[in-house]
Amino acid sequence: MTALPFAADAALDSAPAAGRRWLRWTRLRPIALPLSLLAVWLAAWQAGVERFPQMRSLLSSPSDIGAILGTSMPLLLPQLLSTAREAVMGFALAAVIGVALGAALTLSRRLEQALFPHLVLFQIVPKIALAPLFVIWFGVGSESRLVFALFLAFFPIAAATAGGLARTRPEALRLCAALTASRWRTFVSVRVPFAIPSLFAGLKMGMTMALIGTIVGEFVTGQQGLGYIIMFAAANADSALTFAALGLLCLVGLSVYGAVLLAEAAAQRWYGAPFVTEGFT
Repeated sequence: MTALPFAADAALDSAPAAGRRWLRWTRLRPIALPLSLLAVWLAAWQAGVERFPQMRSLLSSPSDIGAILGTSMPLLLPQLLSTAREAVMGFALAAVIGVALGAALTLSRRLEQALFPHLVLFQIVPKIALAPLFVIWFGVGSESRLVFALFLAFFPIAAATAGGLARTRPEALRLCAALTASRWRTFVSVRVPFAIPSLFAGLKMGMTMALIGTIVGEFVTGQQGLGYIIMFAAANADSALTFAALGLLCLVGLSVYGAVLLAEAAAQRWYGAPFVTEGFT
């Protein structure tokens, strides 16, 4: 599988000019199409606000948002770094705890029977309603936001990890048993590769939940971060500043999501994508 990129490059070099253009477009299409749609959407947004100026009090134009980003960046940058730091730390802790817990639930049937129903019950409780409790327990500092991000993010990761590890093909496990492979060796060499798609699906969801938890924590504590800026701007009916903070928040989310995608690609390359997606054939 690792030879496929080189095979694609060779095919690109040997193809006719029209074929090379088509192959390049095929490679660029996943990036070009979303950017093109974004450009069309921003142009329509700008034209709509200019056509109906009375909307500016409710919906600022992209040019107004860009202008306030330029003038308010010294104010927004520390808040961006605060939100990004807490979201990344919460996601990292949730990933470690969630993966470890999911693996433990898979390896121990008794632990799964004893613990998993409580985790489900814990997950059913409305998370937003518990945010004030975290302020009481951990104060209004970064600790409460970090713990709340961890609280929201760890369950999807644990559930996805446990589900992926449990879906290992029985014939692969029987082959390991026939080869007298140890339980740990079977786990590392067989169960983990089969679980990679589910594991990273859980990490992507956990990343989103960690960011949501951080913002909700900033809403409740009202001390710093992009969530605080959004609440402040909304209270002052400043839609341009609100959208500017939302844009920076999207930038944080896309950056972390991109890092997860890169980690997923590296894991699939390490273990071999055909093994991960198809198993033994």
